[in-house]
Amino acid sequence: MSSSPTTTGTARRIPAPRVLPESLHYWTAADEGRLLVKKCRACGEVHHYPRDICPHCLSADTEWLQAAGTGTVYSFSTMGKGEAAYTLAFVTLDEGVTLMTNLVDCDPAAVSIGQPVRVVFKPSDGGHAVPMFTPA
Repeated sequence: MSSSPTTTGTARRIPAPRVLPESLHYWTAADEGRLLVKKCRACGEVHHYPRDICPHCLSADTEWLQAAGTGTVYSFSTMGKGEAAYTLAFVTLDEGVTLMTNLVDCDPAAVSIGQPVRVVFKPSDGGHAVPMFTPA
């Protein structure tokens, strides 16, 4: 039986994120171990994925907000099995916004909805660090 790169016991490779000019500050902060979200000055809503225009009211008056990096699991699904398994999740940050992410450094069978999590930053393949979450 031949083994593939995902089942050899090596760490899962994380593709480098696609960085657009409007999200560069987000990825630079991730490299520094900081999680940022955007907040609209016009309507007060927090949003993620960071973009210049508020998706709630379409205002261009947005600002960067440093998130606490903590939240709870809203929903999750584990794909694959064994060493190739990975868990995708929706995490609701303490700031109120929900984002799609990976849950890492945990047993997928022990994950539960409502579980507290905290951000960790994982290196990508030749790119910026990627924020993911682990049980708090």
